[in-house]
Amino acid sequence: MRSLLFLFCTLTLGAAEPASPAKAPNIVMIISDDHAWFDYGFMGSTAVNTPNLDKLAAESRVFPRGYNTNSLCGPSLASILTGRHVHRHGITGNDPLVPASVTPAARQASPAFLAGRAQMIKLFQQSPHLPRLLAEQGYVSLQTGKWWMGDYTTGGFTEGMTKGGRHGDVGLDIGRKTLAPLTEFITRAKKDGKPFFAWYAPMMPHDPHNPPERLLAKYRDRSPTPQAARYHAMVEWFDETIGDVRAHLEKEGLTQDTVIVYISDNGWIPRTDKPVVDFGRSKQSPFDGGVRSPILVSWPGHIKPTVVAAPASAVDLMPTLLKLAGARVPADGDGLDLLDDAALQARPFVAGQNSTHDIRELGRPAASLRYRWLVAGELKLIVSSGLKTGETANGSTDATEPPRLFDLKTDPYEKQDLAAERPAEVKRLTALLDAWWDGR
Repeated sequence: MRSLLFLFCTLTLGAAEPASPAKAPNIVMIISDDHAWFDYGFMGSTAVNTPNLDKLAAESRVFPRGYNTNSLCGPSLASILTGRHVHRHGITGNDPLVPASVTPAARQASPAFLAGRAQMIKLFQQSPHLPRLLAEQGYVSLQTGKWWMGDYTTGGFTEGMTKGGRHGDVGLDIGRKTLAPLTEFITRAKKDGKPFFAWYAPMMPHDPHNPPERLLAKYRDRSPTPQAARYHAMVEWFDETIGDVRAHLEKEGLTQDTVIVYISDNGWIPRTDKPVVDFGRSKQSPFDGGVRSPILVSWPGHIKPTVVAAPASAVDLMPTLLKLAGARVPADGDGLDLLDDAALQARPFVAGQNSTHDIRELGRPAASLRYRWLVAGELKLIVSSGLKTGETANGSTDATEPPRLFDLKTDPYEKQDLAAERPAEVKRLTALLDAWWDGR
């Protein structure tokens, strides 16, 4: 199929067909993990095969310029489930900070870590949660895969795999080892006559990059490095699981009754010299390689397939799905309905932040803030917080960096900083960013 990079240049906002279902739709939310925004066939990639995602995109309302709220998976996933930006739900990092005297081996069992984790969960519970709001409409729900907030009940799921481990425990078996918990849940919900919400968030293509040999063999000579070959094979393996999930929906006769949404939790660009991520330009960075992800929303017969030029945010998923389900939408949410063209066109920008991996002070987002960023039209501004972390985008040990400005239309990989040439734009966008971010 033609890539959306071509379609993106030729299509404007397409009108969404209003849904008027006889019953509430089922919802399957698919979330990949550590997946670069450009590593999809429908986004123009020739490096990796994603036939199932390409097919889903052809049947979806597609937002090629989707954005996460953070390039760490814990804060990013929390935003998807709450519809709130990171500085509002408060989960600014993946883990609590523990004393330097605690050894890595003892870290997760240390009193400081366990106490910090309990405080994070308590804070997370103060936000609204998508499964709970859907439950008010009679939905049953299932958590599988990546999950940072204790056991599945913390997020309001009625069923789940994760028992309380750091980021998923047995839930991480989904996709890599089995799909049975998901497919059995779908079958059971159908039998019980219940609308369902399924959270399918496998730790894929996230490392360990250990794809089946049959897939790795396809990329050994095709990818530039062994590291990239393993990552690309993982992307295709993840894509295969989407085909399996959709085949089960079809087998159960649920395709026409099911909304499918897709997003990645953050990006990933392999380094060429060693088997790790390029932290400077992707995961944990404020660049598009870390925070951008295409967003797909599909419902056959109800949502018209089209490509939407406007930027979208992960916080938009919650209000979109709640509205489709006929559920209550919190008045204080941060997102928009992705089917509302007028609202999307009127929104002046989407924004997000990047934080330290470990939360320096729970309840005070500024303590962990590294960068804030904003996308307005084709322009993107990145502003440093001045926090000294030793892990900055340019490899320095001091995050006191000047603002950066990029034109994403002409420079999608953010190579040419225009801040010095366009100081008025930097000033204008910084004012918007300061007015938006209230996490001090």
